[in-house]
Amino acid sequence: MPIPTYEELMLPFLRVLEAGDTLHIRQIVDQVSARLRLSDRDLEEMIPSGQSTVFGNRMGWARTYMKKAGLIEPAARAQYRITPRGTELLRSNPSAINGSVLRRYPEFLEFVKPSRTNEATSELQPVPGTSTPIEVIEAGYEQLRRQLADEILQSVRSATPAFFERLVVDVLVKMGYGGSLKDAGERLGKSGDGGVDGIIKEDRLGLDQIYVQAKRWANTVGRPDVQAFAGSLQGYRARKGVFITTSQFSAEAKDYVTRIETRIVLIDGEQLAELMMDFGVGVTEVASYHLKKLDPDYFEE
Repeated sequence: MPIPTYEELMLPFLRVLEAGDTLHIRQIVDQVSARLRLSDRDLEEMIPSGQSTVFGNRMGWARTYMKKAGLIEPAARAQYRITPRGTELLRSNPSAINGSVLRRYPEFLEFVKPSRTNEATSELQPVPGTSTPIEVIEAGYEQLRRQLADEILQSVRSATPAFFERLVVDVLVKMGYGGSLKDAGERLGKSGDGGVDGIIKEDRLGLDQIYVQAKRWANTVGRPDVQAFAGSLQGYRARKGVFITTSQFSAEAKDYVTRIETRIVLIDGEQLAELMMDFGVGVTEVASYHLKKLDPDYFEE
C-alpha cells in the first residue's frame, strides 16, 4: 500500500500518545505502523538517496511539525508525550491533522514564516501535503538530474567518433581503470565504425585486463552483437569485458550476459550519462547544498 503522507501520519501519531504515556520514538513508530497495518516491505521502502526509509522520514516530519505546533513535547532524549494542547485537539475529534489545523497555533506560524534571508516572499511558506521537505528536495534533484542526462546523451550521440573515443577514455580513467589518460588512450584504438575497441588495465598496476567495446549507435544492440563480443574475448584471453553503447541493449542481450561464464558489463546510453555525471565528465558544478541534522551526541552531558 502507498506510504501515508506526513499529514496522514500526524493523527495516528498523536493518538498513540493520547493516554499520556511517555514513549520512545521507536515505540511510537512501531505502534503507528501497526495501526496502519503497514507491511515490512512498506516500512523498508527507501527515499531516492537511500539515507532513510520513506516511512521514517515522514514520521520524523510529522513529529517536527506537531512539536512546533505545541501538540507534543520531548520528555527525554528520543522520548515524547502529548501536551494539554494536543489532548484538547483530540477531544474535538478531528478527522485529520493537516496544515490548516497546525496554522491555528502561533508557534507553528512563526516556524513556517520566511526567514530574514528570504524576505522576498512575504507570505507564509507552504506546507506540502503529500511530501516532506526532504522528498521535495530529492524529487527536484532527480528531475534536474534526468534533464541533464538527456542533454548529455543528445550531445554524445551527435559527437564525432574521435570525440566519442576520448569521452570513453575519460570516463574509464575517472572510474579508476586504464591507468593514465595517455596509457588508456594508447590501448583504446579507433575501430573505424564510430566506436572504441581495445584492452585496458583493470587497475593502475595492470594485474588484470578488461576488453572494451564501445559503439556510438542509434539502433538497439542485440544479442548477436554481444555474443560476437563475448567470442572476441577468447582471442584476447580476457575474462572481463565492458560493452558501451549510446543506444540501448535488447532484453535478449541482457539475458545472454547472465548465462555465460565470462563477465560482461553492459552500459547503455542512460547509464553512460549517469557515469558522466557521477564522475564529472563533460559536466560542471553549478551549486552545492549541504543538508545538516542535529547531532544528539554533542548535547549528551
